[in-house]
Amino acid sequence: MIRATLLSLTLATPALADTITRDTDRTVADAMNALEAAVTDAGATIFARIDHAAGAASVDMELPPMELLIFGNPQLGTQAMMDDPEAGLALPLKVLVYEKDGQTRITYQEVEEMFDDSEIDENAEYLTQIAAALDTLTRKAAE
Repeated sequence: MIRATLLSLTLATPALADTITRDTDRTVADAMNALEAAVTDAGATIFARIDHAAGAASVDMELPPMELLIFGNPQLGTQAMMDDPEAGLALPLKVLVYEKDGQTRITYQEVEEMFDDSEIDENAEYLTQIAAALDTLTRKAAE
C-alpha cells in the first residue's frame, strides 16, 4: 500500500522531480534584478526577461508576480549543441522567479533532466559547469 501511494505521488508530480527551487525573502522584481546582475557579472548573455504577469494583464487576466530570465554562455552551450543539435531545444537556460502563497521562489530545470533524452554524454564536463553556474547564479539571486 505504501509503495503504491509513493508510486502514485511520483507519477502525479513529475515536474517536481526535475526542477530545483529555492525560496528567497526578496520580491520577485528584486530577485530577478539580482539574478540579471549575477548573470551579467558572470559574463553570460541575457536574451530576454519576460514578465508573465504583465502578459496576463494585457489580456485582462491575472497572475501573481512571475518573470522568466532567458540567458546563456555560448562557450558552454555551443559544446552541448555540437554534441547534439537538439540541445538547442533546452538552451538557452531559463530561470523562473515567481510568487506563490506569498513566497518568492526561484526555479530552474535540473541540468541532467534538461538533456536526459539527448545524445550528450551524461559525464560531459560542460554539464557540470552549467549545473554549477545555475546553482551559483540562483543562490546570488536569493541572497
